[in-house]
Amino acid sequence: MELSEFLRDIQGRVRAEIEERVADGGSGYPHAESVFTEIVMQHMADIGMTYNPEICHVSMKAGNSRLRLSGWSLSEDGEQLDLFVSLYSGEQELASVPDSDTVQAGKHCLNFLTACVDGKLLKQIDASNEAYALILSIRDAYATLDQVRVFVLTDRHARSKNFASKEISGKLVRLEVMDIERLHRHLAEGKPRDELVVNFEDVCGSPLPCVYMEDETSGYDYALTAIPGEALRLLYERFSTRLLEANVRSFLNTTNKVNKGIRETLQRQPERFLAYNNGIVLVADEAGMRPSVDGAPGIAWLKGMQIVNGGQTTASIYFAKRRNPDIDLSRVRVPAKVIVLRSQDGTAEETLVSDISRYANSQTAVKVSDLSANQPFHVELEKVSQSVYCPDGTKRWFYERASGSYTTLLSLKGRTPAQLRKLKDEIPSTHRITKTDLAKYLNAWEQLPHIVSKGSQKNFNDFMDALVGDGSGPADELPDANQWKRMVAKTILFKRVSGIVRPKFLSFQANVAAYLVSLIAHRLGDRLNLDRIWQQQDLSPRLKEQVGIWAVEVNKVLHESANGRMVSEWAKKQECWEAVRKATYSPVVTGIPELKAMRLEATPGVDVA
Repeated sequence: MELSEFLRDIQGRVRAEIEERVADGGSGYPHAESVFTEIVMQHMADIGMTYNPEICHVSMKAGNSRLRLSGWSLSEDGEQLDLFVSLYSGEQELASVPDSDTVQAGKHCLNFLTACVDGKLLKQIDASNEAYALILSIRDAYATLDQVRVFVLTDRHARSKNFASKEISGKLVRLEVMDIERLHRHLAEGKPRDELVVNFEDVCGSPLPCVYMEDETSGYDYALTAIPGEALRLLYERFSTRLLEANVRSFLNTTNKVNKGIRETLQRQPERFLAYNNGIVLVADEAGMRPSVDGAPGIAWLKGMQIVNGGQTTASIYFAKRRNPDIDLSRVRVPAKVIVLRSQDGTAEETLVSDISRYANSQTAVKVSDLSANQPFHVELEKVSQSVYCPDGTKRWFYERASGSYTTLLSLKGRTPAQLRKLKDEIPSTHRITKTDLAKYLNAWEQLPHIVSKGSQKNFNDFMDALVGDGSGPADELPDANQWKRMVAKTILFKRVSGIVRPKFLSFQANVAAYLVSLIAHRLGDRLNLDRIWQQQDLSPRLKEQVGIWAVEVNKVLHESANGRMVSEWAKKQECWEAVRKATYSPVVTGIPELKAMRLEATPGVDVA
């Protein structure tokens, strides 16, 4: 898909989201910029660039300074803060944004950060303001932050994607731009790892000596090398968890016995690390070869590098050095196997990477649930979704098992403008369901809003653990057409609830939506006719009215039970769900057609329409 076509597709997604939400009662909302911001932030979370981002709109003046914020993200360990500010135009044709505009937007966001850190903003913001808790959290957490970044999000083309870091209260703050070109590279090509270009001549001083084997028949080339420990530490510092293949796992923790062993070896016998450690396995899309210092073949750079096995080793080296600066990494070498992919087929490539992850791991077994895309459940669900049409007989929902497959479908089958229009009519972008989306919708229905609130990746891992279980559970019961329809009905419910929630509150809408769906499942689940929702492809006006009433009440319970804590953090606790579940709510409105008739005594404590 060309960049100009991709831009129009993104603008179509923004318009479709707005129309869908307005139809759900969101009069005058949402602003297109907020929808665009949400789309981009969620994508960045899905690929591991940020953590569980939240929309938060701030636009004000503090003295002579302009302050702006569109969204934020604070990692669970409190060590990484990301702030987002949007420059949205809504244009249908490609346009450039001057560097001066992106720098200015970044400056406005930096002004917001500065005002938070020095405490001045707290004096101007009322405690009832939705941004107050965020400002307080930034002020209190700033001293312990390891990384602070500001992202400028824009639907235009930016010449510069990175700018010089700025120092704020003793910390360097990175400034990056996620423009339409960068977003296209991620979403249209389905390979966000392409951005990770590692130049070993820069980090090591020379190409890595290696044994390199080319193989045109196997779909990959192969190399064996040893990476200096300091180089691996620098790479993790620069790219963090973006280095780790998203479907495998993130760093576990330093209490794991393997990681303790790594740390002890680094401290006591760093020169023996190469002998003791099993090493890491990398995949890359391209490799640049140059002679090493001794004239042997050397790896000068890798493009699209990902660690599919050895994430614990990499992160342990980084954290061990950070916590004990006396560790000498100059004597540490880490054995590495490098797989350079040749395949141009995205699905085949993902299968190969998953298989490499499965068979390469020898230090800590990778759970089958981690290798998600090729699970029989997901493969079968993809097949079923391709054959089930909506009740109108023309539209269908698309299950995106492999990242980027929706855009790939549009590119392959929409060769002419007429074909593309027809395909988009059949499968609108709002009918695309990703793996992480489905996990969110289903876990919310299963009354796990505290898990959903932990973010897309952690929620997905929990979903997969429950799916696989001990090997005798739902994974062996492949989904059929009826189950797919009910999943779509739960998807429609969640999306409509989100559309109703968003215009009502300035922040924490995602938490309110997840908890509200769980409350509906708890109070009405046995009576709610999901088949009717599938048939109507919507919620009735009366059910939407009920959602609107409970939305206000759920939001109130979330805030009151948080007792001054950040709602998004409180929402991750089991205790939060207990508080929401046990609270008192308005009775169910009469005349909701989705509710099945039920005897009063059948479900004690549940209001009956």
